Amino acid sequence: MSEIDTSVSPVDEPADRDDFYDVIILGAGLSGIDAAYRLTQDNPTLRYLILERRERVGGTWDLFRYPGIRSDSDIFTLSFPFEPWRRPEALAQGADIRNYVEHTAEKYGIADHIRFGQHVTAADWDSSTDTWTISATADDASRSYRTRFVYFATGYYDYDDPYTPQFAGIDDFTGTVVHPQQWPDDLDHTGKNIVVIGSGATAVSLIPSLAKSAGHVTMLQRSPSYIVSMSQAQKLNPLIRKLLPPKAAHQVIRTRYAAQTAAMVHALHRFPKIGRKLLTSGVRKELPDNYPVDVHFNPSYDPWDQRMCMVPDADLFEQISAGSVEMVTDHIDRIDTTGVALKSGRHLDADVIVTATGLNLQAFGGVRIRVDDAEVKPHDRFVFKSHLLEDVPNLAWSVGYTNASWTLRADMTARAFAKLLHYMRSHGYTHAYPHLGEVSMPSQPLWDLKAGYVLRAPDALPKSGTHGYWKVRHNYYRDAIDHHTDDIEKSMVFGRVPVRARSL
Repeated sequence: MSEIDTSVSPVDEPADRDDFYDVIILGAGLSGIDAAYRLTQDNPTLRYLILERRERVGGTWDLFRYPGIRSDSDIFTLSFPFEPWRRPEALAQGADIRNYVEHTAEKYGIADHIRFGQHVTAADWDSSTDTWTISATADDASRSYRTRFVYFATGYYDYDDPYTPQFAGIDDFTGTVVHPQQWPDDLDHTGKNIVVIGSGATAVSLIPSLAKSAGHVTMLQRSPSYIVSMSQAQKLNPLIRKLLPPKAAHQVIRTRYAAQTAAMVHALHRFPKIGRKLLTSGVRKELPDNYPVDVHFNPSYDPWDQRMCMVPDADLFEQISAGSVEMVTDHIDRIDTTGVALKSGRHLDADVIVTATGLNLQAFGGVRIRVDDAEVKPHDRFVFKSHLLEDVPNLAWSVGYTNASWTLRADMTARAFAKLLHYMRSHGYTHAYPHLGEVSMPSQPLWDLKAGYVLRAPDALPKSGTHGYWKVRHNYYRDAIDHHTDDIEKSMVFGRVPVRARSL
C-alpha cells in the first residue's frame, strides 16, 4: 500500500520556467534517446532537456572507435522498438548504430533538446521545493539546471578510465600500447605484429578487423570464453519485411530474436553440461581437425555465467584457420622491450599490444548524488523495479540486461518511468520514491555475472533484493509481464511540495 501525503495542496511548476525542466535526461546514447521518446509519448507537454558530455549522440557507439567495433548482441533487439532497423545484418557495425541513434533523435525532434559538451558532476535534491539541481561544467565554465525529475541514461562503466592491469615491465615496451576504449585515430597497424590481451566481446570484435591488414595477430587469454558464430544472412527476415509494413515487420523480427535469446539462455542455464558440449562442438566445426578447442574455447565456467561472445559468420574462426590469427592461452610473466614473456617460457613478439582487458564499473556516470545535503552511496541502496533507487525521490537509472540486448530493459524502464510521471502529474504529486521501511530483506548483487569487471567492483552498483519489485531479474519476458500488471502505488511514497515553495 502506498503512503500518500495529502497534508499539502497540489502545486504548479516553479515560476522561473525558463530555468526549470520537468525532466533532465543525462546521456544521449540509446537509453537517453529512448527515454526522451517514451516520456513525451505519455506526457506530450513535458519540458525536457538532455545533457550529453560528448559532442555527438551515440554514447558507447560514439566513444568506442576501434577497428571492427560492432554490437555483441543482435541489432534487432538492440535497436529501438519504435524505429525500425532497416539494414540486413544481425550484428551491426558501431558506426551504423551511432548513425541510427542520431537519425532517430533527429526524426522525432529529440535532437533539438540536447545540449552537448555538458559534463555533469552532481545532482542535489531539495525537499523544500521538490527539485533537483544538476551541476555541470561546459567549456571550463560551471552551469546549473533545475528539474523536477532526473533520468540517468549514463550506462554502467567509467568512460574516462578503462580497466588495465599493471603488467610488470609495461614501461619497458618500445612499441605501442593501446586500450580499445581509447583507440587513437592515427594508429597504423598495417603489417605489424599485434598481441591482443583479452578474450571478451571487444577482443573478438577487434581481432578479425586487425587481421585484415596486420602482419600477424595473437589473441592472448588467461582463460577461454564461449564464442558463438551468428549468421549475418537472414533468410526469414527479408520475407517478413516484404509481407509487412516496416514497423510491424520490425516488431515481429524483434520479438522473434528476443524469444530466441531468452530460450537459449534458459536452456543453457537449465542444462549447462549439454550446452557446453553443443557450444564447443559448434566451434570444432569451424576449425581444422585436431585443433585444441578444449584448450582455447572450453571455459571453466558454465554458459552464461559470463556474457556470450558472438562473432558474425565465423569471422574469427576463419582467420584462425587461415593462420593470420593465433590463439594463446597462458599467463603473462612480464612485458619486455619487444613483446610479452609468458609463464610457459614462450615469448610473443609485438609491435603493438592491445589491452582489451575490460572496463571499470561505475554507477550513475560518476555523478555525486545528494538528498538534502546527505550524499547517497549507490551500494547502500536497494533498486526498486530495476530502475528506481530506495528513498531517493524522482530519480531513475536505466540499465540493461546481462543476458540479452541492453535496449530491451532500457525501453521497459523508459516506459515505466513515463507511466509514473503521468500518474504523478495527473494526481498533482511532486515527489515519489520507493520505500522499504523497516522490512528486513537480504541483498544480492545487481548483476548475476561472474565476469571480471563485476567481481572487481562489488560495491560499484546498487544492490538487489530477493523478492517482489525489489528483486532485479535478468528475464525479459517475466519483466514484461510484471510491466503490464504493474501496481504503480505499491511500496511507493507520493507527496506534494507546499504551494509557498512554487517560486523558490
